Amino acid sequence: TGSGQQSVTGVEASDDANSYWRIRGKSDGSCQRGTPVKCGQAIRLTHVNTGKNLHTHHFPSPLSNNQEVSAFGDDGEGDDLDIWIVQCSGTYWEREDAVRFKHVGTEVFLSITGEQYGHPIRGQREVHGMPAANHHNYWKAMEGVFIKPSTDPAKHDEL
Repeated sequence: TGSGQQSVTGVEASDDANSYWRIRGKSDGSCQRGTPVKCGQAIRLTHVNTGKNLHTHHFPSPLSNNQEVSAFGDDGEGDDLDIWIVQCSGTYWEREDAVRFKHVGTEVFLSITGEQYGHPIRGQREVHGMPAANHHNYWKAMEGVFIKPSTDPAKHDEL
């Protein structure tokens, strides 16, 4: 049921290679690599393995009947429904912080409440959008690559 777009699910293992998302700016390129993400900043989350963006729209989710969250677009290019606002307590999203993601277009919070799929993705949990901020919509980066900003923007330390 739903939109027919690729499902986004959650798993218990924090080191699952299929659980990695890359943080990107809005399509106008407003997020330079290595620059800290500000609380209140608009971002896109692009799935590393598929190149699809975290997306939501006004379709009911199949298990909880909340708002469906899907993976949409090609090679990181999707549409305006891929934009989320980072909500955190300080000036910047710090590595150890639990944050919320509020969808710009529909104003739901990225959430997971525990509903589990059966066949063919048994044990994976439904990720969905909820209209209110609560304990189901806190997220924390558990694994990944954190790039330290360069002190000299003209100097590149990569090939």
